[in-house]
Amino acid sequence: MKTLKILLGFVLITTLFTSCHTEVLVDDYTHEPGISLNQLLNTHELWYVDINQTLGSGETPFLQIAFTLSFRNGVLYANNNLVGFGSQGNGFGIDVGTYNTSNMILDIYHDIDGYQTFDVYQIDSNTIELYNPYNDTSYFLNGYQRNTFDYDYVFNDNIHYFLQEYEAWEKTFTSEMGVLNEFDEENYLQFLSGGNDSEFRSSQDINIASPSNIYWDYTGVYGVGDITGNMYLKTLTLDYDFFDNEYFELSVINDQRIKLFHPSSGTIYEFTGRGYIQFLRQGSNGEGKMSSQKELKKRKQKTKKKENPRTNTRS
Repeated sequence: MKTLKILLGFVLITTLFTSCHTEVLVDDYTHEPGISLNQLLNTHELWYVDINQTLGSGETPFLQIAFTLSFRNGVLYANNNLVGFGSQGNGFGIDVGTYNTSNMILDIYHDIDGYQTFDVYQIDSNTIELYNPYNDTSYFLNGYQRNTFDYDYVFNDNIHYFLQEYEAWEKTFTSEMGVLNEFDEENYLQFLSGGNDSEFRSSQDINIASPSNIYWDYTGVYGVGDITGNMYLKTLTLDYDFFDNEYFELSVINDQRIKLFHPSSGTIYEFTGRGYIQFLRQGSNGEGKMSSQKELKKRKQKTKKKENPRTNTRS
């Protein structure tokens, strides 16, 4: 029996927009923006969490999985999933908790993670820093309006996270024009998070009603890469031990279906997502329970971790 392992690591664009690549200096930060914190948070409808600008070695769980946050009349909203990204909650995402502001202190009461507190610093007209004094870690948020935010870019730049948002992908279509090949026998795929963020499993089971009942024949890793000039088309590479690699062109049909084109055989496969996982925090599903996966989605910082130069001024 073949054991899958990775040949190619996935290639990710590390930030959302070019402007987010600029490294900011702590000495340039201002603590008092001239307006109240609540007014500041409401200057933009969406705050994109630029995970690659994070300073410090700690983690705040709900910030580690969120793509965007929104502060609306005391209710905190987040886009944690790419399924429904841009449409769920009219683009705001889901209600994940409540918040209060006092001077430049933001207190959040997250539905799963509980009480979290931050010192807020305004970096410029559309960037704020959330400093958590209890883990000495700063997250940087870039502000946008919904009608100018590029949901498509974020979605396609993070396809590997999208693949992790279903407990399994079931093969539901195989074209007749392709040459017979070994992948024809694979009927289910599962893309796991955690670890190196590229583990997957494969099964030859047929017509399984529940993803939890699938017997996984092969366990290994996968790689997702970009195709120059086409952000909507990706590569998916599976490496079979002692055999040639399985290489596909990956495209997304809709929020529950993907297409894999197998160039070596000319076969087109379609896979449909089964068992949608709504993320509220790392390590749990929407009900706060572990799913069948070992660890659920967590956005990974691709830049080198840096010590946070900010010091805790809380008494």
